[in-house]
Amino acid sequence: MNPERFALARCTHTGHYAPVGNVTDEPSKNDSVQLPVAPIWRGTFEAIVDALIAGDWELETAPSNVDRVSARMASILKENVQAYGDVTLVPLPRDTWDSSVAMWTGTNWEVLIDLWTAQEGRSDLVLEASVAEAGGGYAFKLRLIYVP
Repeated sequence: MNPERFALARCTHTGHYAPVGNVTDEPSKNDSVQLPVAPIWRGTFEAIVDALIAGDWELETAPSNVDRVSARMASILKENVQAYGDVTLVPLPRDTWDSSVAMWTGTNWEVLIDLWTAQEGRSDLVLEASVAEAGGGYAFKLRLIYVP
């Protein structure tokens, strides 16, 4: 079983992520329109945000198909969230997927995930990432967190 081709789900008891069933909701390679984030990727993005919430800005605890972030970039990510205001990031709710988007660029997907805070719900902050096909699965790279 290749876990990158399976959706990740968070166990409500342990909080750990594990592959669950084969997912057929593959991403579209339509390069003319932004589309919803593919369901097969959502658990990975939830795990990324959970790592950030836990203070793991270098993504050391993120799934193995997520690129680690340099100390310099981790500092930039943290500073961008702090500069936004006195807010606390919260886990991505289901409503996240109503407004977050992905678009095929010809070589990979560029993805914008709306981030949520305890103080305001959906915030103006977005997580920008790229996703590429890799070894029969997907490789994720966090690029930046910012206000567009």
